[in-house]
Amino acid sequence: MGRFLVLLALLLGLVVSTAVLGQDESGAQVSDSSASELIDTATEKIEEQLEEVAEKVNEDPRAEEARESILKPIYETAEYLSFPSFHWIAFAMMCAGLVSFALQLVLGKLIMLTQFHFSLTEILADGLGFGISAIGLVLTTQAATENSTFTQSPALVLSAAGVGLFFGLIFYIRGQTQELREAREARRRKSSS
Repeated sequence: MGRFLVLLALLLGLVVSTAVLGQDESGAQVSDSSASELIDTATEKIEEQLEEVAEKVNEDPRAEEARESILKPIYETAEYLSFPSFHWIAFAMMCAGLVSFALQLVLGKLIMLTQFHFSLTEILADGLGFGISAIGLVLTTQAATENSTFTQSPALVLSAAGVGLFFGLIFYIRGQTQELREAREARRRKSSS
């Protein structure tokens, strides 16, 4: 598996460098369509290799044991926590994360741009948080629908969404304040040196 990943990385590097440089191995100029064909061919080969690896892993009894050891405690915990108040708390937390990260990605980054401060790391971290919260909200709602009466009560759903919105705004304001403070300190350090 390790050799496969190294081979995959080398192949991908070759494809990207060929496409970027626009030259083949002999140094001749490669047309855009040739580069596109090369990338398509390499992509197909990579997909085939990944499918082969996935098949081998799926057939391996050790992989099945590892899968079970990962999922078993999660399933047991989910069964233990299958009651409406847990789903209310989980739904509120996911709503808070979704609101906080959505505001941070949109408003927060616009405010930071007005301060002439741009951080790709912060954008990626906020995007990851937003994605995790969105997926968590969907999975929480699905689990609540299947395992409790939480989603059948408008009062529970609306109150959890309201609490999530409130805390999401608080987390956004706190995060935005901290990010602005860090930008000012970085500007101060830069101007003093």
